[in-house]
Amino acid sequence: MTPNFLKYTDGLMPVIVQDINTLEVLMLGFMNEAAFAKTKEEGKVTFYSRSKQRLWTKGETSNNFLLVKEILVDCDEDTILIKAEPQGPTCHTGDISCFGKANDIFSLQHLEQVIVDRKNNPSEKSYTASLFAKGINKIAQKVGEEAVEIVIEAKDDNKELFLGEAADLMFHYLVLLQAKGFSLADVTKVLEERHKK
Repeated sequence: MTPNFLKYTDGLMPVIVQDINTLEVLMLGFMNEAAFAKTKEEGKVTFYSRSKQRLWTKGETSNNFLLVKEILVDCDEDTILIKAEPQGPTCHTGDISCFGKANDIFSLQHLEQVIVDRKNNPSEKSYTASLFAKGINKIAQKVGEEAVEIVIEAKDDNKELFLGEAADLMFHYLVLLQAKGFSLADVTKVLEERHKK
């Protein structure tokens, strides 16, 4: 939700963009009223570029768009926080964040992006790409096999084997989600809705 009145300074307002899934701060930019309106209308973060003196949609040349999921305004109504789903690296350097090499930090969201990349850019050496090549039935079968294996390990007291099977199940589950056209965020949304009940 955004109020009807926003306090721009010299026609601009600072905008912080945060990854909706990891809550990582991705970048800082500025918006004028036109950029804010275009962002709300098109669902892609659009800034006012002070160097180019024009509206600039993040990703307009790289296709690494920031898809708007939520817009928040601080208590003074002079700073915007946008929670977005990045469609690739945010920084022009290739990093996920403009604030450093955040892509060195492992997360399930990072793993999911790797899986998406293997799906969209398959190579013969990639195990993940080979799963997608086998089709949905084989992927689903693999998830079932991993689920059985974690149940078996749960009955024993071998921490390493149990955690290894848990990791295998999680990985193949993420592959299955992508094969079905869904993401971890879609599942999280369902859990969030259930949590509200």
